[in-house]
Amino acid sequence: MTNDLASTTRFSDRVADYVRYRPDYPEALYAWLRDEMDVQPSWKVADIGAGTGISSKLFLDAGHEVLAVEPNAAMRQAAAGWLGANPRFAPVDGSAEATTLADASVDLVSAAQAFHWFDPQAVKPEWRRILRRHADGTPGLVAVYWNSRRLEGTAFLEGYERLLLDYGLDYSSVAERYGDDADMQRWFGPGLRGMARFPHGQRLDLEALRGRLMSSSYAPREGHPRHAPMLAALEQLFADTAIDGHVDFDYDTRVFAGVPD
Repeated sequence: MTNDLASTTRFSDRVADYVRYRPDYPEALYAWLRDEMDVQPSWKVADIGAGTGISSKLFLDAGHEVLAVEPNAAMRQAAAGWLGANPRFAPVDGSAEATTLADASVDLVSAAQAFHWFDPQAVKPEWRRILRRHADGTPGLVAVYWNSRRLEGTAFLEGYERLLLDYGLDYSSVAERYGDDADMQRWFGPGLRGMARFPHGQRLDLEALRGRLMSSSYAPREGHPRHAPMLAALEQLFADTAIDGHVDFDYDTRVFAGVPD
């Protein structure tokens, strides 16, 4: 995350919900990196803005050594508690723009859901600095990816979007931070090697749906005048749209890979 105080601390009081209710990433994402981008299990990964370790686990499960760079102490501690027993995992107190990692020390820079909080220009020289070239002279790789919640297609998805617009504290400004395909193509420039999209989702009961909402930085916390009305609206939305006691929280996982110019 950036050095901006709001972006590095805004999730501190949401860590428990983040750990329990945020989605992981589809296996197809790693398969694409491996098969199309030639990512090897021997590559060392710098997972930037690693948060509670959801993205780090994707690479640990594939056999990588992972340096999880995260400036938020509460989230970094949660990641260490979850993944710290793995000898290939190391949490790092650093930011996207100042990772504290050594020059040419990693083969892959991973930037997942937190990417939209970074300074997109300041990270470029920093990430190029920490990437090393392989024996054949080819550079390492930057992979930027996130789960993009679908906004329409079902009564639940459309109702949830209306709920966020009605009750979210800065929902519109946060949502606008995510880039589209054209934005990411411009960000990578000629260094873009590939892009892909994969379906993903969560099946949530009411408790999990509440937790998923409260893991979002724009959801008003208890004590705020919008908090109780928001939860009442959420319960009504669930009652109106749930099937067999669950709703489907659908995503498209988008990934872009290359080395930004």
